[in-house]
Amino acid sequence: MVGACLACGLTAVGQPQPPPADTVAGGIPGVVTAGTRVQVIKDGFTGTEGPIALSDGSLIFTETNANRITRIDADGRTSTFLENTNGANGLAFDTKGRLIAVQTTPGDTKVGVIYPKGSEAVLADNFDGKPFGRPNDLVIDRKGGVYFTEPGPNAAQPIAPGAVPAPPATPPLPPSVYYIPPGGKAIRIAEGIERPNGIQLSPDEQTLYVNNTVGEYMIAFDINPDGTVRRRRDFAKYEGVTSNAQGVRSGADGLAIDQEGRVYAATTAGVQVFDAKGAHLGTIPVSRAPQNIAFAGADKKTLYIVGRGAAWKVQLLTPGYQGRAK
Repeated sequence: MVGACLACGLTAVGQPQPPPADTVAGGIPGVVTAGTRVQVIKDGFTGTEGPIALSDGSLIFTETNANRITRIDADGRTSTFLENTNGANGLAFDTKGRLIAVQTTPGDTKVGVIYPKGSEAVLADNFDGKPFGRPNDLVIDRKGGVYFTEPGPNAAQPIAPGAVPAPPATPPLPPSVYYIPPGGKAIRIAEGIERPNGIQLSPDEQTLYVNNTVGEYMIAFDINPDGTVRRRRDFAKYEGVTSNAQGVRSGADGLAIDQEGRVYAATTAGVQVFDAKGAHLGTIPVSRAPQNIAFAGADKKTLYIVGRGAAWKVQLLTPGYQGRAK
C-alpha cells in the first residue's frame, strides 16, 4: 500500500472517488472468458490489502488503517476475522498453519505471527539493529522461510506540499527485499529496486517476483538453495506506465500466481496478466486502481481484488496455485 489516504477510497487530493462499478473483462486465453463481469462486492473499507484464501474457500484481507482483518465468504458477506492486528498489511500462512503478517504500526513494525491467538511471535523486527520502516508484503516458501519487502522511506504517507518532514532518529533502511530463514534472522537479499512492493514465488519456488511501484518492470530473481537470490532481471514490462517530473509510476502493488505459473499484478491499469516467461497476456479492468489480489473459492478459480476501500471478484478459467494459500 502506497499512500494511506488512497487506501480509503479517496483521490490523491483527498476528494471522494466515484462509487466502484462492475466492469467487463476481455478474453484472455486460459485466464478469463470475454464478457465475464468483474463484480463489486462492497465499498467503504478502511484500507484494503493482504488478501489470502482460507481453507474453506473464503477470503480474508487487511483493513490496515482500521487495525483489523476482514473475511469475505462465498456469498459476499463480510465479517470481522481478527481485531487488533498491529497494522497488519501483507498476510501469509506458514508451514504450521499460523497466520504471519507484516505489521506497520509506527514504532512497532515487524514480521510475525498474529493468529491463532496465543501463538503470537516476532520473526523479525530489525535488520542489523535498525528497525524496519514499513514492511509491505510477504510470501512464505515450503521450508517456512519468509520473503518480504520494505519499500523504504516515505512509502506509507505522502508529504504534504510545503511540509518539512522531521529527520529520523536513525538513518532509515533503504528499499530492500529480505529473507527470514526458518528459525533465523532477517537477511537483506536485494537492494536497488526503487519501490519494492508485492512479492510472490513461482510454483516450483525457483523464481522470486517483486513488483516495483515506481518502475517500468516487474523484477525476477533466481533462488539459491539457502533462500538468497541471484540473477536479477527485468521479467515483465507493465502496460499503462506513466512518467512525469517525479519519475516513472506503474502503481504495481500486489501479486498472485495461478496453477499454470501465470503471474497477476495489481497496477493502476488494472490486473495485468503475464505468462511464465513475462509476456503480457492482457489486463482485467477494475473501476478503481487495485492494490492487491488473491485466488479463493471452493475451486480457487475466483480472483478477489481489493483496493482504494473496495473489493471485487471475477471468475477465471484456471485456478490459483494450489501449493499454498497464495
